[in-house]
Amino acid sequence: MTGQYVRDLQEIDETQVAVVGGKGAHLGGLSRIDGVRVPAGFCVTTDAFRRIMAQAPPIDDALDRLSGLDPDDREAIRSLSAQIRRTIEETAVPDDLAAAITRALARLGERTACAVRSSATAEDLPTASFAGQQDTYLNIVGPEAVLRHISRCWASLFTERAVTYRQRNGVDHRTVHMAVVVQRMVFPQAAGILFTADPVTGNRKVATVDAGFGLGEALVSGLVNPDVFTVRDGEVVAKTIAAKQRAVHALPDGGTREVAIDPQRQEQPALTDAQAVRLVRLGRRIEAHFGRPQDIEWCLADEDFQIVQSRPITTLFPVPETGDQENHVYVSVGHQQMMTDPMKPLGLSVWQLTAMVAMQTAGGRLFVDVTRRLAAPASRAGLLDLMGRGDPLVRDALETVLDRDGFVPTLPDAAPGGPPAGGAPAPVETDPAVVTELIERSRGSVAALERDIRTKTGPALFDFLLEAFEEHKRVLGDPLSMRAIMAGMEATWWLNDNLQEWLGEKNAADTLTLSAPDNITSEMGLALLDVADAIRPHPEVVAFLQGVEDENFLDGLAKLPGGTEARDAIETYLDRYGMRCVGEIDITRPRWRERPTTLVPVILDNVRNFEPGAAERRFEQGRQKARQKEEDVLSRLRALPDGDRKADEAKRMIDRVRTFIGYREYPKYGIISRYFVYKQALLGEAERLVQAGVLPEKEDIFYLTFQEFHDAVRSNRVDARLVQQRKDAFRSYQALTPPRVLTSDGEAVTGAYRRDDVPAGALTGLPVSAGTVEGRARVVLDMAEADLEAGDILVTAFTDPSWSPLFVGIAGLVTEVGGLMTHGAVIAREYGLPAVVGVERATRLIRDGQRIRVHGTDGYVEILP
Repeated sequence: MTGQYVRDLQEIDETQVAVVGGKGAHLGGLSRIDGVRVPAGFCVTTDAFRRIMAQAPPIDDALDRLSGLDPDDREAIRSLSAQIRRTIEETAVPDDLAAAITRALARLGERTACAVRSSATAEDLPTASFAGQQDTYLNIVGPEAVLRHISRCWASLFTERAVTYRQRNGVDHRTVHMAVVVQRMVFPQAAGILFTADPVTGNRKVATVDAGFGLGEALVSGLVNPDVFTVRDGEVVAKTIAAKQRAVHALPDGGTREVAIDPQRQEQPALTDAQAVRLVRLGRRIEAHFGRPQDIEWCLADEDFQIVQSRPITTLFPVPETGDQENHVYVSVGHQQMMTDPMKPLGLSVWQLTAMVAMQTAGGRLFVDVTRRLAAPASRAGLLDLMGRGDPLVRDALETVLDRDGFVPTLPDAAPGGPPAGGAPAPVETDPAVVTELIERSRGSVAALERDIRTKTGPALFDFLLEAFEEHKRVLGDPLSMRAIMAGMEATWWLNDNLQEWLGEKNAADTLTLSAPDNITSEMGLALLDVADAIRPHPEVVAFLQGVEDENFLDGLAKLPGGTEARDAIETYLDRYGMRCVGEIDITRPRWRERPTTLVPVILDNVRNFEPGAAERRFEQGRQKARQKEEDVLSRLRALPDGDRKADEAKRMIDRVRTFIGYREYPKYGIISRYFVYKQALLGEAERLVQAGVLPEKEDIFYLTFQEFHDAVRSNRVDARLVQQRKDAFRSYQALTPPRVLTSDGEAVTGAYRRDDVPAGALTGLPVSAGTVEGRARVVLDMAEADLEAGDILVTAFTDPSWSPLFVGIAGLVTEVGGLMTHGAVIAREYGLPAVVGVERATRLIRDGQRIRVHGTDGYVEILP
């Protein structure tokens, strides 16, 4: 029975979302799975909805007005959406359409009780969970009532919540249509929800069943707490039986009502263990059919399970694909690199090709498989120690996985012979000339790359780049460079450990490293103060910059008094730092040189908040403070037993840390300098593909891997469908939060600080830069939106090096991601900013404008009344 307006569920499959909406298509797909029972029914198609919309002319005008509203204008959205709903519900259903629906109903039995559910074309899609955005009506009896509720479902496309959701997510109201599912009502003894993966931890091997008496609405609406069964490998491994005081039952003449449950039955489980296991087996079959974990609404009637709804669980973080059945443990690269946003495919593949270790991708993020290193006791200890010094949450998460019986196999240590793991070559001399030489080597390598790439185009460019990536890794892995970085870090750890033991002082190295030389990232922040000095004396330049929107604004500066000087200052800055940007490890992100307007708000803040000469003064004050700290520490050490030896060792380590700690930031600058050269050459190729009509726009190549881009240049062909799929996937990844540690079971392991020295109500984090500061919190998620005053405390998700120009104007720093040696921490110490990093959900728990106190020595943040 196929018609334009009505389709039987048996005739529908997942490909027909445009005709029957997400829920209808999913139910049709479900009804085709062997062994899965779906209540009989039909769909009223989106053609019927379009016909109703066309019959109600005032709606068109209302939709135009609706699209122009701000998603935050709740009052206007409320009244306009109510008006649209009223118009739809009052529009008469045309006779031929009503007749088609009544005929379909007669086949179910005219007085059969039905469930009437809305099914929108943008609902229950893998990339956006619209759960609960539209309506469901239960126990509807008779043709007249069914038609009335179908109209209500059409109208539910314009509830205030659904409208706001679409406005916020950039979904055009006119592109979403509404179908309606009408199914025979099931009167169950029990009903509930089955998740085929643990919705909290993400573990794909654990299923959870929520169950209650009567209709499932009691659970969905939160009327009762459900019984919860946790099922793993075919057995119930945990269960909580709730006191279920109420249930929702169907009434004989239609509609539903709440009823009280007999006190003797309240504590009875709604399902037996065997039933829960059988239900999960059914769920696994449904999951296999749809190819991803599902959130399934089920009911139990006459000992038989029926499935009334199934949709993907969109909140789960994907698992790296390995192609084997072994257990794996992955550590997030983004948490080490201070960049937890998703990366586009070209960005992921170029980082993989230039990284020193093999990396897997999942959810638009990079992960390192550490299973083998965890399996052997010797490498395990070294890995846990390194991770723990950087980010204690990663260490704790890895230890949580190790505590589980048999998840990580135990392998023998590598055979002896050669230096032990981590057994370093001879330590490098404490000599500033070492750093000078390393910087020269890096500059020389970038200059050679710029020179040699100029003549390369087409497939030859890609062959050249593969060689350049090998040189890139050679520079990164330069043994002298590694030894210099380790020397700075080890000296920091030595000072912190020993000065705490000898003098009882926490994190003493923080003050000792203030204004350390050769730190390219902190110089970048100070250099922007010098740019502000060149602009401040010229009011017309300042006024011009306040109105800048176009990326070519530098050309316009020259026409103003003082404009040439201002332009030269910005150009010089961009020549040195223009390859940087937020999220810079993703080559596809726009660099400052490509989008210089990003820097304008920061320059203007500097013009407003600082006096001339601030950069030099800041640097000099830091140096003086570090020198005073050094004198203070050494004189206190000399007063101790065996004091001269302790003071001499400490002096050696202070010189060492000041010589090498600044260089810690240089290799990243070298990587990003090379990246910009690669990117310009790749965009040249993309431009040629656009000219040849192969690509609609240059940026589409960001959605191809390096290898796919190479193939496209060779064949002059690009699969437009693949590019679109990748764009949709990337959009869905933006809603996901990557875990620090992820297992092959899909479990996101968060880790905990396990500290008892933090006051009640304070937010715990990692102390990375000493001092205590109180001030106004500015929660900033996009550097270009920052509007900071002196004394503000910056609260953000992560700070890669490009955030450091903001650091010169703030009083403290709080981030959700980070470790002792990540970029934000190193720069905060250089600038003397109290900082706490690794504060889970800081940008959600701290409100913009709240007063907070940051305890940078003890590692917690207090929200003040």
